[in-house]
Order: sequence, then structure tokens, then C-alpha cells
Amino acid sequence: MSEAKPSKKVEISGNNFGAVGSLTGDNSGTFTGNQNINQSQKKQTLTEAAAEIQQLLEQLSQAYPTTTTAEKMTVVMEAADRIENNPTLKSRVVGALKSGGTEAFKEAIDHPLVNILVATIEGWKDAD
Repeated sequence: MSEAKPSKKVEISGNNFGAVGSLTGDNSGTFTGNQNINQSQKKQTLTEAAAEIQQLLEQLSQAYPTTTTAEKMTVVMEAADRIENNPTLKSRVVGALKSGGTEAFKEAIDHPLVNILVATIEGWKDAD
């Protein structure tokens, strides 16, 4: 009687995988390694972009008063202008927002004006 050979089926799911390379021998199961790396990279990108935005908001809040609603809007508009005029930063921020999600981005920024600014940035995300 002959032994049954194991299946050589490999399942790869999701859309976040890089190059797999070659698989040899009797392989079966689910491959998830690269997906975890990409999730880590997305989190790092979101964290870095959020840190830059937080620093920008803090600088502007020190340079401009933020007592009234109009003053707060001035700070947000200035932050939006600076982000929009820096294509590299704008691309990173929009990319982080797309990959990490709005709520995660807001949570990563500890500043009272973040909700207003993120609403503006979401408009850019939808335009791209």
C-alpha cells in the first residue's frame, strides 16, 4: 500500500503581500508573514505623520492665540496651508490617513484642534 502524499497547496490571502519567492517540498498551510510586516510599516507611517502634525499644531498654537473659535480656525487653516504646500508631508499624511484610518490618526495626535484639521485632510484624501 502506498502512503498518501500531503497536499502542496499554499493559501495566500489579503492584498498586502510582497514577493513570496519559491516554495518547495510538501508545503501546506496559510502564509501570513509579510502581512504582519506591512501592518507594522503602516503603523509606523501613521505614527510618524501624526507626530509631525502634532508638532506643527503645537508650534502654531504657541505662535497664534487659540481662545476664540475664529482664532482656532486660523491655526487650523495655517496648518492646512503648510501641509498642502509641502507635497511630501501632504502625501505622507494622506497616505497615513488612508492606510491607518481616521480614528487611529486622530488618536495618535494629542491636540484639541486635531478633529477640525483631520476633517480638512479627509477632503484631500477623497480628492486624490
